[in-house]
Amino acid sequence: MFSLFYGLWKYVFSKIEFHVLILGVHKAGKTSLLEKLKAIYLNSEGLPPDRIVPTVGLNIGRIEVSNAKLVLWDLGGQVGLRTIWEKYYEEAHAIVYMIDASCPSSFEDSKSALEKVLRHDDSRGAPLLILANKQDLPDAVSSEELARYLDLKELGERLYLFEAVSAHDGMGIKYAIEWLVDAMERSKRTQILRTRAGASAAGNM
Repeated sequence: MFSLFYGLWKYVFSKIEFHVLILGVHKAGKTSLLEKLKAIYLNSEGLPPDRIVPTVGLNIGRIEVSNAKLVLWDLGGQVGLRTIWEKYYEEAHAIVYMIDASCPSSFEDSKSALEKVLRHDDSRGAPLLILANKQDLPDAVSSEELARYLDLKELGERLYLFEAVSAHDGMGIKYAIEWLVDAMERSKRTQILRTRAGASAAGNM
């Protein structure tokens, strides 16, 4: 009887773990977002903006939001590093895609890179959070303007949201992350990954 109640308690109160990819082209603000998330959800200071350098490879962060644990993978956005992205798609519950909304000259590259992500079979069905970053700058375009510019054709039935944020001052970030957690909890992809993980665990017993 104890084991039955313990199992129920563990199911109800244990936090679900989600793996989230943070992608975007060079200097979109991915690492700044990761540091701001640490500051918001871990009550830590994180790195100050002037000490954040472009990611070469992978940065990993962990935060807790409501009843969920998020493992955040921040991948470098330089052209030569983007081939690494696809190695992480299969295990990702969701994708956060950062765009520097204050730099129109980067929009075409951002659109091309994102479309390639969405076409990949291993990313199919993953909820997508597109962040129009750097809203603290006066020339940043809105999330609505960015959505019109990107005019993505690959979204299908995927859960997605365009949101205006600032990884510098934190504007819009809590709302965006709360939407992401809710989307992952509702996503069919999450169920598929859980089933796959359960089958893998059973096979190793």
